Parts: sequence; structure tokens; C-alpha cells
Amino acid sequence: MINYPRKVHSSILLAAAAIAIPALSCIAATPDPAYDAFEQGNYLTAIKEAEKAAARGDPAAHTLLGEIYSKGLGVARDYKKAARWYEKAVSLGDANAQLALGLLLIEGLGVKADKTRAADLFEKAARAGLASAQYNFALVLIQGRARKQDLAAAVTWLQKAAAQDHAQAQYDLAGIYSQGAGVAKDPAKANRLLERAAILGHSTAQVEFAILKFNGRGVEKDEAAAIRLFTAAAQKGNPVAQNRLARIYAYGAGVKEDPLEATKWHLLARSAGVSDFKLDLYITKLSPDQRIKAEKAAEAWAIRNLGG
Repeated sequence: MINYPRKVHSSILLAAAAIAIPALSCIAATPDPAYDAFEQGNYLTAIKEAEKAAARGDPAAHTLLGEIYSKGLGVARDYKKAARWYEKAVSLGDANAQLALGLLLIEGLGVKADKTRAADLFEKAARAGLASAQYNFALVLIQGRARKQDLAAAVTWLQKAAAQDHAQAQYDLAGIYSQGAGVAKDPAKANRLLERAAILGHSTAQVEFAILKFNGRGVEKDEAAAIRLFTAAAQKGNPVAQNRLARIYAYGAGVKEDPLEATKWHLLARSAGVSDFKLDLYITKLSPDQRIKAEKAAEAWAIRNLGG
């Protein structure tokens, strides 16, 4: 049994829950009425057109129907129907369906849980070049349950996924190279991977790389770039980024001090579970009018971005 550094192991396990089926635009190689309707949000039309194409033996149409039922788009969510459509697409060799059915098998959604078969499907789709499948198969090899644990092989699959700009794979690889988990420790490579994941919009990577940029630790110091990254992650709802941004505005670190912005981001971070006693003290210095404005700004942001 290989013992992994805590940071690397936990980040990979958390990432497993965030896997999504690839965008359907990647499934259809040519214009198709079913996909056109799907992309326009006309899901009932998409079902009708996809069923016609499926009757002609189109693998991607089967996968599209599985997608619609698995997500409940225009119809009631039905994992059993989704699994049946995915299964048909798998029999026709569709890599996206292999990944999608594997994800249902992992969770036991609409089918009996079967991690071994899920691993087999992930591997087939991974070998077909699907980045999300390569990532998922790497997780299987790291966790060592459905397959024998093999960190070296897992790193290879993560590298393949990262080469296709799979942000989570890049983030996990950054953790592996920074800790030297089964590979030679390489902080510079870790930082390059972290930066790329941040550029692709991975919010945790944005926070971690922003910290490096703000402090000039292992990378060129650039407070303005760091603040942009903190802001991007904060706008996605990342509470750590919101806390960092609150501190930046509270203490005028790289920006003009702004008590209202500081308080807004602090209130949002605190409501998400990130406490900060110094900022709690900071906002006691606000006037009643400033406090009300900041609270309203935080509430408006929550309604706009979180639905309440």
C-alpha cells in the first residue's frame, strides 16, 4: 500500500465528486437536428430527433438520450432510462457513453453499483482519448479498489488528461509534483500546472496560485495578477478567495482600502464557514450606514450568484 501525502490524496478524492459528463458539443462531430435542439434548450424536440437517429443506429444519439434522462432536461430525471440508453451506446462503442455509464455504476444510479465494470469502462474511454475518462481512470488506480493501486500509471493518465487541458487533472498533478508523491519532487513543474489550472478557471487552483503570486513564492511576484485571480475565484463562490479578498480590501494590500468591499466579502466568506476574527473586529469600526450598505451588497451578491 502506497502512502500518499495528505494534501494530494484528499484533493484527488474530493475531485472525484466533481466529475461531469463532457459537453455534448464534443459528442456530435457534424451538425445534427437532435444536438441543435439540445443546445437551444428544446429538449422534447431533441428527444424526438435523437430517437429517430438512435433507430438508425447512431451511437451519439443514444448517448444524448442518456444525457437528457440522467439530468432531467425537459423530462423527469430517470437514471434507469439513462442507463439503458448509455448501455446501448456502449454496445456501439461510444466513448462518451462508456464514461457516463461508468459514473452511474460508481454511484449505483439507475443500475446496481459495480466499481469493477466502471473501471473497465473508464479504461476503454481513456484509451479512446477522452480526457475525463483518463482522469477518472487515474482516480481508480490511485484509490486501489476496483484495480490494483498503481500511482505511476495513474500519473501517466493524469498527464494525458492534463495535456488536453483537463483542469482538475492539472490541479491534482500540481499537488503530486509539489509533494513528490511517487514522482520526483518538482516545485517548478507543480507551479506551471497550478497556473494552467488557474487559467482554465479551476477556483481552488486560482486561490493557491494567487497566494504564490501575491507573495512571490516560487513564481514572479505580481499583486495585481493575484488580486484578479482572487476576485475570479471569489465570484465563483470560493469562500477562501472571498476571505483573502476581504483582507486585501480591509488592509489596502495592493489596492485602495475599501471597507464596504472588505465587509461584503467577509460576510460572504463567513456565511460559507470561513471565520476571521480580525475581520470581525475590523467591521465593528464601520458606521451603521456603512454596515447596512455592505450587508445589502453581500445579500445582493448571494441572490445574484447563489439564488438566495
